[in-house]
Amino acid sequence: MPTHWLLAIILVLAAAGYAAARARALATAGGSMRRMHSLPRAYGMTALIWTAVPALLILGAWILIQPVVLEARVAGSIPEAAASSEGQRSLIMADVRRIATGLQLAVQGGGLGWDEALALTADGGSLRTRLADLGIAVGEEPGPAALDAAQVWVQIERVGHLAMTGVVLAATAAGFALSLIRARADVNARASVERGILVLLMGTALVAILTTVGIVMSMVFETVDFFSRYSWTEFFFSTDWNPRFQGGSDLGMLPLLWGTLYISLIALIVAVPIGLFAAIYLSEYAGPKVRAVAKPLIEVLAGIPTIVYGLFALITVGPFMRDVFAQPMGLGNSSASVMTAGLVMGIMLIPFVSSLSDDIITAVPQALRDASYGLGSTQSETVRQVVLPAALPGIVGAILLAASRAIGETMIVVLGAGAAARMSVNPFEAMTTVTVKIVSQLTGDTDFNSPETLVAFALGLTLFVITLALNVLALYIVRRYREQYE
Repeated sequence: MPTHWLLAIILVLAAAGYAAARARALATAGGSMRRMHSLPRAYGMTALIWTAVPALLILGAWILIQPVVLEARVAGSIPEAAASSEGQRSLIMADVRRIATGLQLAVQGGGLGWDEALALTADGGSLRTRLADLGIAVGEEPGPAALDAAQVWVQIERVGHLAMTGVVLAATAAGFALSLIRARADVNARASVERGILVLLMGTALVAILTTVGIVMSMVFETVDFFSRYSWTEFFFSTDWNPRFQGGSDLGMLPLLWGTLYISLIALIVAVPIGLFAAIYLSEYAGPKVRAVAKPLIEVLAGIPTIVYGLFALITVGPFMRDVFAQPMGLGNSSASVMTAGLVMGIMLIPFVSSLSDDIITAVPQALRDASYGLGSTQSETVRQVVLPAALPGIVGAILLAASRAIGETMIVVLGAGAAARMSVNPFEAMTTVTVKIVSQLTGDTDFNSPETLVAFALGLTLFVITLALNVLALYIVRRYREQYE
């Protein structure tokens, strides 16, 4: 049974359970709502939750876990004679995945049965021909080891799919029957619904937490694998970046880190003064009409895609900086430079600094301003000596959050700063950042068993630690030095 049919059955039974439980609860109360402990819809919601939620959880967990178990079993079935090295085993598994993907599409949407899919895996030519007739390409003709492994894959997947169907339908039926049994007028259905909703809310919060943990752990495991193949001292302290997938690579991250920090520094030099002065003007000097127009216009910059900023850097800002500054001063001839990327990234960050700072400055109590005016201070003196010191922790936090955004930017750097990994103080030279190299190392047909690919995870984890430290520092500053007013 296809998965979408199974999902449809669950939803239909859940709706039927809602109607049946509501009707049965009313019947046990003699048709009078006054004799019922809870409202009729509470009994229906209880039936819906018990019918649908356990089955959906089992279905989701099965869909997530089965591919992992399946791949481990299939990889273990490949004989050592056919895969003498880990690289050969990876290539065979890549063929098996392509075949399995094609067969899954054929079974789900091409009218192919599991028995036919199993028969096709006996011959590579007929497999490619049948899948090609269905519009599914599996690449070159697979070898015998890949075909044998594909047979194991189809057999295990068929058994797993049948088991999943049986377990999910059994859970749905059990929840449906249990909810009907408990649909009586004397049962506290409202408490059951509230507990179910509480568990649902906790589950959604847990999903967000587990997603973060999963992202971090995936980077950690791959980073540990990378450092088992490449020296961590050379990675953190070497100034040479020259990946060669044939071996003998130099994977020092210092040039990438230098480019990241250099471009981010220029971006902050541009964004912080402009954004902060714009926030001061809008919150302290601008009238309501000017503020109503200017603030949305500034915040429009935050909605522009970064690829558009990158094209702006490539076509407009880069040639302008080269022709007006770099070439006349003898500092370079390339339109791709740190200064180009930094300026455009600074423009992108202006609304981050401006909007956050504006909200923070506006939150300063008016009583402080009135007290300053009462002592004879001018508006400018009040802003400089009262408002800004009161809002300083929040402003610093906004700046650090903008710095985290700058460090993680990719597209502007790709189009505006180039891809040259070098360490130089000349802002008109092309450089690159950590994020750009993460993309380049994972682009194309890569072997995930090579240090040249695994280095992307080490770079990602390093960048994650840096941005996490900035965010923690921002939160510490805000909580440590913020002023609370009654």
